[in-house]
Amino acid sequence: MTTYLGNGVALPHLRIRMKRRYVFAIGRCKVGISHDGPKKEEKIHLIILMLAGESTQNYLKVLADVARLAKDKAFIDDLVGAPDLDALSDELLLGFGGMQATAAKRSESSINKLIFNQAMRIAKGTNCDFIAVFGDVMSSDRLNPHEGFADFKSILVTKRAKEGKVVASSFDNIIQVRAFSKGRLAQSRSAFLVGITRGIIGVNDKICCVGGIPGSDQFDTIVVIDLRSEFRALLADQESFLPPDILPEVLERVIGIAMELSVEGREGHAVGTLFVVGATKAVEELTKPLVLNPFYGYKEEECNVLSPFMDETVKEYSGLDGAFVIRGDGVLISAGTLIHAPEYLHMLPSGFGSRHAAAAAVSVATECLAIVVSASSGQVTIFRNGIALPLMEKSFDG
Repeated sequence: MTTYLGNGVALPHLRIRMKRRYVFAIGRCKVGISHDGPKKEEKIHLIILMLAGESTQNYLKVLADVARLAKDKAFIDDLVGAPDLDALSDELLLGFGGMQATAAKRSESSINKLIFNQAMRIAKGTNCDFIAVFGDVMSSDRLNPHEGFADFKSILVTKRAKEGKVVASSFDNIIQVRAFSKGRLAQSRSAFLVGITRGIIGVNDKICCVGGIPGSDQFDTIVVIDLRSEFRALLADQESFLPPDILPEVLERVIGIAMELSVEGREGHAVGTLFVVGATKAVEELTKPLVLNPFYGYKEEECNVLSPFMDETVKEYSGLDGAFVIRGDGVLISAGTLIHAPEYLHMLPSGFGSRHAAAAAVSVATECLAIVVSASSGQVTIFRNGIALPLMEKSFDG
């Protein structure tokens, strides 16, 4: 399996017997090194070697986080173009945590100041628990919350992987969600779903959202969202949206892959697919293979969705009829799997097809989550207990 990620970055990784949990070694070549993997025309300019101890528990999650950082082209360009080793070291520290980063003065327009002041008043008047700032409105990397936000727990919602260039200590939490639309607050549902699964926010919390058009440098929208009302049908009487056997980072990763498939398709064509996550033993009793299982016989670590090198593999097999069955810890159990769940009386919204019907049925029959990418509309929908929650509609107009 190749270790080339794209953007001129290779990420070789190995688990060995050692006392430390992790060791990273960085190599840089401005001229570039040829390689035999996919995209041979692209030269490798940066090699990030990651060594992990044999007993390290969160190995794949750290690997995925490093890979996400390495896919940020602007960050990689900064590393490759750094004039000397000291500058390279500073950029690395900034990207991998920003421990030595100094806060830059925030340039705000008078309208932004007014919006933040009004957001603070609205949050107080509506008894909000959080204020969420959608940071991708600003084209710059640094963003501080308004001084008045100190009375609330604050959340920064951003697609940027370079969290080190956001003054992380100024926000109580950062939720990283990629945006596929220029619409205002387009990341809100995905971000708050991630926040609920991580335990950052509760299902009964109320959030004051401050946003605008991404990249416009202008905040112009304030929305108060009551999560219990927003996710009423999906949560029902449950206090937790996430089934107990599913890791939050696994759900985040599957949603990320689904959204990328929705936008990018495969080889220029729209793709529809279904991911069934969790409750694997119960789900397997309702399935049968349509093709030979492409994941059979591999080590669990090699076929886990948390591994950044599985993205292209999953996208390649998304063209198969049937579903992906994924264990709660991220291990891919099968692809090209027919879901044969018991029939039940349920009225699906207009426009939903056989994948949505299968997703709804299996989510009722078992304690799983089912994520559907529609081939016709590109809409990404998540099902829990037969209830549908659209996460994204394929729209780029704003």
